[in-house]
Amino acid sequence: MKKEHKNPALAVDIIIEIGKKIVLISRKNPPLGWAIPGGFVDEGESVEDAAIRESKEETGLDVTLETLLGLYSDPQRDPRQHVASAVFVGQASGSPKAADDAREAKLFSIDKLPVLCFDHAQIVKDYTAYRDTGEFPPPRPSQTSKKVLESS
Repeated sequence: MKKEHKNPALAVDIIIEIGKKIVLISRKNPPLGWAIPGGFVDEGESVEDAAIRESKEETGLDVTLETLLGLYSDPQRDPRQHVASAVFVGQASGSPKAADDAREAKLFSIDKLPVLCFDHAQIVKDYTAYRDTGEFPPPRPSQTSKKVLESS
């Protein structure tokens, strides 16, 4: 019997800069905790449009996207399912106001962040290195993906 082919879900995360701080949200839904704003891409929507929409929905902010930081796709990065996320860096002004899936939205100094959900601590580390050096993070094949390929 042939195994059904399943694809990862596609999402976006957005590091929103306001001055020298970034916006984080406290999630309303599991997994609970602090996270970079973001969400799933709708059918017929580009990842760029999804990033702008999710930023507005969760923080009330109008974001101008600056760059694509990277694609994060480790099969274990989200406990709910395999999710690949295009991570953007964007600029906004004003004060974030939580809405949609966000219980709270706040500005944080990069050196005083709470514990983050998913792989967002690694993403923020990559973002900090990008801001310091101008270099994008390297691709990181996951150990999970290597095991799946070896067993095929």
